[in-house]
Amino acid sequence: MKTFTKLKAFVDDPHYYEKREESLCKLQICTIDAPIVEIIKDFAKLPYCFTLQSCYGHFIHKGQENQKNVEPLSLSDFDRSSSIEYRIAYIALCIQNNDLGKQLLQDLKKITKIDPEYIQFGSAEWFWRRQVNSYALQVEPERYKTEDRCRLSIQEALYVEKVRTQVFKELKNLVRMKR
Repeated sequence: MKTFTKLKAFVDDPHYYEKREESLCKLQICTIDAPIVEIIKDFAKLPYCFTLQSCYGHFIHKGQENQKNVEPLSLSDFDRSSSIEYRIAYIALCIQNNDLGKQLLQDLKKITKIDPEYIQFGSAEWFWRRQVNSYALQVEPERYKTEDRCRLSIQEALYVEKVRTQVFKELKNLVRMKR
């Protein structure tokens, strides 16, 4: 995310419920990347947050130019010098400024402990301008945290894929506990 920044503090949002309803009405499940559909549906059931945008993260490479590719990588398909374009995995949420929202924020922050060099949790200026109290959890090497895409070696891409899988597994468990 080109506008990724440090975590911003909650502010009052008198329009939270209207914005949530508007967002849920516009939510088109058919546009969500298949591996995270259930996570997005589960977040929609929580009254103290709503999703703004999400992406499972896509690996684009020679032989797989599909921009929405979700096929797993295999080291055997590449030589050691291969480089792969990675489009970041993330979930952007608006979180309500209340006790349950603050607890969700803390729980989301904990997910970065899987690997702080590859997982960031913060705010994105573009989302914040559109909706206050918006936060993004993203999977990307720290050195590229302000970019929407980057080029990675096959070895690093395989590691990022592993981290991405762990993050979405944690999100799935987290949101199911909250329901």
